[in-house]
Amino acid sequence: MNLFGMLEVSGSALGAERQRAEVVASNMANAQTTRTAAGGPYRRQLVVFQAQRVPRFSFALGGALAGLQRERSSAVRVAAVVSDQRPPVMRFEPGHPDANPQGYVAYPQVDPIEEMTDLLSAVRAYELNASAVQATKNMITQSLDLLR
Repeated sequence: MNLFGMLEVSGSALGAERQRAEVVASNMANAQTTRTAAGGPYRRQLVVFQAQRVPRFSFALGGALAGLQRERSSAVRVAAVVSDQRPPVMRFEPGHPDANPQGYVAYPQVDPIEEMTDLLSAVRAYELNASAVQATKNMITQSLDLLR
């Protein structure tokens, strides 16, 4: 893979990790939401990543002109944001406006410790990809310096 392909992969991973951090922040913000527009408590959201094969422009153009399929680079994309299917946590709060006839309120299945772990993981992955972009930029600059 060439250096520009490495930038494509790291850049796509930066976007995917940013979206993952946003979803975790949304989960934390809605940890106590007992009523949504869809009805029922908030459902924890999870991000699903997928490898995506993307033709690089130069190879796609050359392949289209020659009628051939050329090398492709890998990228990361968010395939889906899915809802957690675990049942809600039921708490006995008979005075709550969202309590059922037995006095229980359904709360989201959001664990702050799990969410913070996911957020730290997303932040670390983002930092690593940003470092990879910087290292690639340095390699490109050094390559250009060698040509002088």
